[in-house]
This record gives sequence, structure tokens and C-alpha cells, in this order.
Amino acid sequence: MVWAMSNTVAHAPAMLHLSLVVGGVLRDRDGGKLGRVDDLIVRLGDEEYPPVTGLLATVAGRQVFVPADEVAEIEQGQVLLRSVRLDLQPFARRPQEVLLKKDVLDRQLINVDGARLVRANEIELARLEGWFRVVGVDTGLRGWLRRLAPRALSDSVGAGHFLDWASVEPFTGHVPTVRLRVPHPKLARLHPAELADLVEAASHREGQEIIQAVGADPELEADVFEELESHHQLEFLEDRPDEEVAQVLSRMEADDAADLVAELPEERREQILELLPDVQRRRVRALLGHDPATAGGLMSPEFVCVYSQATLPEVFERIRGSRASPEAIASIYVMNTRRRLHGAITLADLLRASEGQRVGEIAGVAQRLRPDADLEEVARLMTDYDLTVVPVVDEEDRLLGVITVDDVLELVLPKNWRRRFGVMGEE
Repeated sequence: MVWAMSNTVAHAPAMLHLSLVVGGVLRDRDGGKLGRVDDLIVRLGDEEYPPVTGLLATVAGRQVFVPADEVAEIEQGQVLLRSVRLDLQPFARRPQEVLLKKDVLDRQLINVDGARLVRANEIELARLEGWFRVVGVDTGLRGWLRRLAPRALSDSVGAGHFLDWASVEPFTGHVPTVRLRVPHPKLARLHPAELADLVEAASHREGQEIIQAVGADPELEADVFEELESHHQLEFLEDRPDEEVAQVLSRMEADDAADLVAELPEERREQILELLPDVQRRRVRALLGHDPATAGGLMSPEFVCVYSQATLPEVFERIRGSRASPEAIASIYVMNTRRRLHGAITLADLLRASEGQRVGEIAGVAQRLRPDADLEEVARLMTDYDLTVVPVVDEEDRLLGVITVDDVLELVLPKNWRRRFGVMGEE
């Protein structure tokens, strides 16, 4: 098997199972028995495969720390030291250090490449680049069976489901020395919807750790909250002060923020609204005046609308300056001088248009909805006309907002649809 961990390694190094090291004998240089190996220590950091920095051992009834510099070899069933003497040192965690058996084994991990939670049934080590490192975890049944079997038979249990450590992110919120580390850098690879799925599938403590990790990027945190089910949104906001809740809401899409405000306890709602920036507060208040299952409750007030006399360069400048989502600007809306909806043009058609044309000359008919249109009417119109975005107008045909297809799907699809249809399936 070609080893995919490193371009500099042509073949797979010999794999060493943690369960066959822990519980083994600690021996001095001459082979004399000193005690028992209790755990291996690694330091999490920037390296893809964290090195073993020491071990915990029981010697003469005392648990002691053995630094990696004093270790000559780690083998199945034993660890050999470089000297015949052992300096008995008490163990104190250093920054970024975790105990593999205590802190990682049997715990849930994040499989970043698969965007799902897995269980570490075994931890795999190998000598790589001159020293022993964690190279992966076994998430299959065989890893668990190996630990249950008598030690004499456990090595006969074959390899299970190996997961490369480079695609793994462990939960470390229970480890005091790791909390100050910038948490979970690998999570930046994931889409907000995938992060939300992980939060919902995890325990409260683990979900809180993910939320805290993405909180280092306030925009990403807001995106994740938009994807969470309402009861999970409340779960991770209820202990935050009003100021912090308002900060999250201020970065969310106005329609998603309004939905969340409507779910907040009534005694907190008005206080949090008053803490929102002026523009966001006005948008959220306007949306709160509509039933959430109607066009008015579904719409987002962020869109691009220009006068029919606008030139193409002017339209493109408006698009570049807009904060509307990519879905919302799939169509650009055109209004007359009385600000009434004149028509619409898709972004694709806008890009194909001749530069000398005015946008009003190339805009087509815009299908539209009133704020009181129910969900069925919204879905039917979008389906009949094959629309991914549809405008909502008032009695005078003035544009109030737009509904994107994902807003409709969120209400139409069953709860937890990702896991029900295998998106968050088991390893």
C-alpha cells in the first residue's frame, strides 16, 4: 500500500496500536522492568501528525512523567528507555498537550473531510520523520474488538477503518491546557451548513466548542447560526448577554435574524432589538410584522434594484457594492421613476448584454408576490416559472424584498433532512 500521508514517504511505516502500547512494560536500557506504561502524551500544534512528547507510567506505585528525550523505542507491549536510571518527575500538562488514552480514545472526533462525527476506537501511531507520531484513528469495529481481546490475541485482530489524522480534529474543550489554543483550525474548510450539522449532531459541550471555535470569525459564526434549527440557536444563545446576541443577529441575513428574534423569550426580545444597528433593526422589525409562513415572512430585504435608465456599468457597480447574498442577486430588478417594479433581468443575461444598452431595454417581465401570499402560492409560482428568486411587492408594486429558493426549501423539507437522507451518515 502506498502511504498517502507524506510525499516524502514511499511506503507505509509499521503501524503501532495505542491499545498494545498502553498497559505494556516500561523497561530500562538493559531490559530491566521499571513499571507500567499508562498513557502516551502528544502536543497538538501546527504539525499534521503530532509527535509523542512523553508518556505517563506507574513506577513503584507512583505515576510519573517520562519525557520523549529519555525514550529509545516504543514497541508493542513495551517502551524502552535510553538509560538504566529514571528521573522520577511528577506530570504537569504543558500547553497543547493531550493524553491519547484519557483525552482522545473512545471520544468523538470530527472527520473534517467527511463533515461528520466519528468515534476513536483505536489510535494509530507510526515512526515518521524520525520519531513516533499519531498518524490516524480506527473508527471501525475491529479497533474496539482489539482492545477487548486478551493481549496475547489482540494483535491478531486485523486492521479496521483507518482515518488519516490529517483529516481529523479532536474535541479538546475538556483539556484545560488546550483551551487557550486557537481551536479547530481545520474547521475553516467546512461550509457553514456542514458546521451546523456537526453542532446539531454533537453533545451540548461539543457543540459549544464548535460554536466557540467559529466565533473567532464573526461572519462565519453568523452564517452557522443561520443554518441551525431554531431550538439549537436558542440553546447556544440563551446564556449569552444581550449585547453578544445582538452582535450575532447584526451579521445574519435580516430574514434569518427576524426568525430568530421571534423565537427569543419575550422579555429579552425588545432589549436585543434596541441593540441592533439602525438599518438591521428597521429591517428586522419590518419582517416581524409578517407571518413567517407567508411571502412577507420569507422575504429578505437585501436585493439589487436599479432604475430602468441605468447603464450596464452602473448596474455592475451596484452589484459590487451590494451585501445581498449570491442567491438574491441571481436576478436584478428594474423600477421606473416612481419606484414601481418594471421588470427583471437575470445576472446571466446581464453579462451577455451589449454595453451600450440601458437596463430597462433588456429587462423582461417580473413575476411577483404580495406579502400575504402563503407558502403554497410561493412554491407554485417559483415552480411554474422555474424561478430561483422571486420579488415581493406592496399594493403600489414597490419592491419590499425577495424570496430565494433555499428559503422555501427550509420550510418544505422535513426537519433534520440532511441526516435523514444520509448527508450525516455513520462512518
